[in-house]
Amino acid sequence: MTSFPTVSDERRLEMFADRPGPARVLIDTDTANEIDDQFALAWALLSPDRIDIEAIVAEPFGHLHMREELVAEVEALRTGTPTGEVENKYGAWARHLVAQGIGPEDLQLVGPAEGMEESYEEIHRVLGKLGISGDGLVFRGSDQYMPAADVPVESEGAHRIIEAALADDERVLHVVAIGCVTNITSALLMAPEIASRMVVNWTSGYPTWVDLDNTPSLNLVQDRHASRLLFSSGVPLVYLPGYHIGAQLNFSHPEAEAWIKGKGEIGDYLYHLYKHNPIWVQRGVEQFPGQSWVVWDLINIAWLIDRTWVPTRTTRTPHLDDDLVWQARPDGPVMLEAVAIHRDAIFHDLIVKLDDQDRILASR
Repeated sequence: MTSFPTVSDERRLEMFADRPGPARVLIDTDTANEIDDQFALAWALLSPDRIDIEAIVAEPFGHLHMREELVAEVEALRTGTPTGEVENKYGAWARHLVAQGIGPEDLQLVGPAEGMEESYEEIHRVLGKLGISGDGLVFRGSDQYMPAADVPVESEGAHRIIEAALADDERVLHVVAIGCVTNITSALLMAPEIASRMVVNWTSGYPTWVDLDNTPSLNLVQDRHASRLLFSSGVPLVYLPGYHIGAQLNFSHPEAEAWIKGKGEIGDYLYHLYKHNPIWVQRGVEQFPGQSWVVWDLINIAWLIDRTWVPTRTTRTPHLDDDLVWQARPDGPVMLEAVAIHRDAIFHDLIVKLDDQDRILASR
């Protein structure tokens, strides 16, 4: 197995520390999966006083791995014999499909290569809405998941991560992971020395203090090898649980209409995405009064802009076992883990920057 450099706990805390001015940032994103990545990317691009984006890498994503169990649950519902274990994972999805008269065979479930390419195109689309060129900034990532625990997948994105991490810059590189981490762990395997040259902040799964199975987390379950390796590599890690913590970033349709719509091309595009969320179509979710949606990935950008908006604790990096359940590792390296989130402050900052986008973009 690959050997990674040791980073002392003291050095990790130095790397985690907030510093004045913009942080060096590389964003690794599955932008076309739903709508949260677009919101997060736009917010980051409108925050140049705190975030200096050096590259944006498209991640693979897909839902084909869900098809077999989803089909089984839909058929079980149709015959009146729901299956207990699958019900916990795909029951709500299956019920929506049955209620809308949609069969799994009608769904357009993509694989990782198609998901990465769609994300690459979507990144350029978001940049275009802000009048920003993606030339030299946007890179394609992996077109597949890691085939084995110690086998990287080469891509221009993985090489760009390595290049950024090894750059001669006294500032720490912050790699913002808002999807599966195939590109990042591939880069770590290709150049293990970068494990001491960057901080990864990743949102996925449950808090590490619970003993729940993390398979409901798309970011974590798609590439199990990559997810496990991220925690075993020793790379300085800021873990931002999606469930319980990021899940508080709910945003309703009336709020989107009042505060996002009409705020330039990017505001209108984000509002369009909110109204036409691809996940709603895929999951058979019917829109209704009072509906809201979680804009999960804002948590990663929020931590970089203002650490008080995403309070964290220091803890020992756990082990992610074969069943994707957290196991305590008392001798694991120190990491940060989010324990709360200030939802109102986060959305307020996003809205203020959309209002002020002309001045912000002119100053870039």
